[in-house]
Amino acid sequence: MIAHKQGSLTFFTPETIDGTAGQFFDTGISAGFPSPAEDFKEHRLSLDEELVKNKEATFYARVSGQSMIGAGLDDNDLLVIDRSLEPQNNKIAVCFLDGEFTVKRLRVSKDEVWLQPENPDYPIINITEDNNFLIWGIVTNVIKKV
Repeated sequence: MIAHKQGSLTFFTPETIDGTAGQFFDTGISAGFPSPAEDFKEHRLSLDEELVKNKEATFYARVSGQSMIGAGLDDNDLLVIDRSLEPQNNKIAVCFLDGEFTVKRLRVSKDEVWLQPENPDYPIINITEDNNFLIWGIVTNVIKKV
């Protein structure tokens, strides 16, 4: 992947490599007691096929900050962003606001747009005509390290 730093987000352009898929065991992972008698099948799993619907319009960005922790987006999480999706109320979006990228929940009512953080320590942003504003893409998935 190729990385580009823009404000508080680092964007990654995905590279498609044919034949790259990880091993996938199609058994379901028990969160209770394991079943040693259950047989499993080994398949190949491509995260691109699982997480990406439109390869040409999909990008990745790393979260920097704590404004979206209530939505499960933590510092250093990797976002999967689809630029081909239509922005809608309540979706989490990557937006370009006054020269910087930010990730927030969209709140749309009549002729107003608000960017709502998911952390009470951060203010809700009302978008006005004075802002340089663009909804850059919609977050479809988040990849976390454990």
